Amino acid sequence: MIKIEYRTQRLSLRFFLLMLVLFLFQMLFGLIIATQHVDPTLLAGIANFNILRAEHTNLGILWILSGFIGTILFIGPLLSKRELAAPWLIQILFYALIIVTVWNVATQSLAADGVAGWWAGQPWLQEGLEYLEAGRAADVVIFIGFAILAWVVLRTFPPRREWNEIHWGLAIGVTALTFVWLFGVFFIDRLDLQEYFRWYVVHYWVEGVWEVIHISLVGFLLVLMFKADVKSVGYAVFWGVALVWLSGLIGNAHHYFWIGTPAFWQFWGSLFSALEPLPLVFCFWHIYLDAHQDNKPLANAPAFYFILGSVVLEQVGAGILGFTMTFALTNVWSHGTWVTPSHAHLAMFGTFGMLGIASAYYAVPLLRGVKSFDQRLGRVAFWLVLTGMLGIAFAFAIGGTIQVFLYRSMGLNWFGGEVFPAMQFYKVLIPIFGLVFAVGTGLLVYDLLTLGLRQPSAVVPEPRLHAAPRAGWGSALKGSEASLWLMGMWIFGAIITMGLLSFNLDAVSKGDPTIPYVLAGIGYPGLLLITLLFVWRFLASLQARPQPAAAPEASPAMAQVAS
Repeated sequence: MIKIEYRTQRLSLRFFLLMLVLFLFQMLFGLIIATQHVDPTLLAGIANFNILRAEHTNLGILWILSGFIGTILFIGPLLSKRELAAPWLIQILFYALIIVTVWNVATQSLAADGVAGWWAGQPWLQEGLEYLEAGRAADVVIFIGFAILAWVVLRTFPPRREWNEIHWGLAIGVTALTFVWLFGVFFIDRLDLQEYFRWYVVHYWVEGVWEVIHISLVGFLLVLMFKADVKSVGYAVFWGVALVWLSGLIGNAHHYFWIGTPAFWQFWGSLFSALEPLPLVFCFWHIYLDAHQDNKPLANAPAFYFILGSVVLEQVGAGILGFTMTFALTNVWSHGTWVTPSHAHLAMFGTFGMLGIASAYYAVPLLRGVKSFDQRLGRVAFWLVLTGMLGIAFAFAIGGTIQVFLYRSMGLNWFGGEVFPAMQFYKVLIPIFGLVFAVGTGLLVYDLLTLGLRQPSAVVPEPRLHAAPRAGWGSALKGSEASLWLMGMWIFGAIITMGLLSFNLDAVSKGDPTIPYVLAGIGYPGLLLITLLFVWRFLASLQARPQPAAAPEASPAMAQVAS
C-alpha cells in the first residue's frame, strides 16, 4: 500500500476537493454567460450577464488559489523533511476560504441594487472595483488567510542556510501573495491612482506573484515525477523567478496606457511587457529537459499531461498572445474587446488552473492510498479541456478581430451592441466549444473526486516493460525539434501582432478589412493548431517509452528529494 510519510500532508486533500467543486461551478457559470452572448434575454432580470461574469471570474481565482494551497501543503513537508507547522491554522484557512467563497457569491448582486462602492457607503459589502468586487470584509479575511499560509510555510521550512532555490521561490511567492494583496484593500478617490494600484493586484499579484509560485511548484513536481536533479531544477527556478520580477514590475505598465497616467508609460510598458515571455520560454524549455532526463517512464500520465498543458498554454496564452497585445499600438485596439479574453482564458486556466489539476492527479492517489488507477479517464479529460479551451480562444480571437475592425471603420468610441450581429457566428462557437470543455471538466472532477472510492476498472492497460524504438510521430522528441515547434508558435504570434498593428493603417479606418482579416485568419488558427499538434507530439513521444505497472509511490521520490 502506498503510504504518505508525513501525516499533515493529508490536510491538502480537502483543498484539492474544494478546488474541484469550485471549478465545476465556475465552468457552469461560464456556460451560462456564453449562452447569454447568443441570447441576451436568457435569465434577464434573474441572473444578469454582468453579475454572472463577475461570479465566473472570481470563482476562477478562488479555485485556482485552493489548488495552489493544496499543492503547497502537500509538498511543504517533502521540502522540509518534517510535518507542517500549526495544522490547526490550516484548518482555519480552509474554512476561511469557504467563507470568502460564499460571501463573494452572495454579495455580487448587491452592485445591481446600488449597494456597492465607496460612494454608496458600502465598501465592506461590495467594493465595486472590476475583478476586485469582493467587499472590504472579504479582503481582510483573504489577507488573514494568506498570512496564515505564509506563516505555516515559513515555519515549516528548515533554517534559511538549508534552503535551495525552490524554498526561496515558494517563500518569496507566499510572502508576496500576502503583501501585494494590500494594494487592493485601500481606497483612493482619484480614479487614475486607484486604477494604478488596482492593477498591482489584477496584474502583478496574479501574473507576477502567482507566476513565481507556479514556476516553483512545476519545478518540484518534476523532481517528484521524474526524479529530476534538484539542483538543476533549482537553477531553472532561480532564473525563472528573477526574470518574472525583473520584467514584470515595470511591465505592469501596459495596463497604464489608457487610465490617465503619463504618456512615458506607453514606451516603458511596451518595452518591459515584451520581455515578460522570457521566463515562460525558460520554464517551457526546462520541462522538456526534465521530462527527457534518462528517458524515464511516464508513470502518472494525467498528472504530467496537465503539467505539460500548463506550461504550453502559459507559453501560448500568457506569453505569445500577451505579447501580441502588450504594445501601446496594438493594445489600443485589443483593449476591452473580445481579443483580450482569448489571451486571458488560455493564460489563466492554462497556466494556473491546469497546474492545480496536475497536482491533484499526483497527490490524490497518494493521499487515498491508491496503488494504481486506470488513467484513461484523466487522459481523455485532458484532451477535451485542452481542445475546448483552444476552441474558445479561437472564437474569442476571430470574433474580436471582427469587432475591432467594425469599431475602427465605423469610428465608434463606445463598445455597444451595434456590432454584435457581425460576431454572431463566433458567439455561437463559444458555447459549442464550451460544451466540449464542460464534458472534460465533468470527467476529471468525477475521476478525482471518486478516485480510490469507486471500484477500480476491470480493464487496465498492460504495462510496456520493453518497447522497441519507434519512428515517426511516436519517436523520441529531440531538442532541435522542440525548438522548431516553439519557433513556429512564435512565428504565428508575430503574424497576429502584425494584424493588430495593421488596424493603425488609414486603409483599415476607411473600411478595408483585408490586411487584419488575412493576418488574423492565418495567425490565430495557425497558433492554436500548432499548439494542439505539439502537445500531441510531445505526449506521443513519452507514451512510447516503457511504462511501469503502477503509479509512482511516494517514498522513492521523497527519498530522492531528501538526498
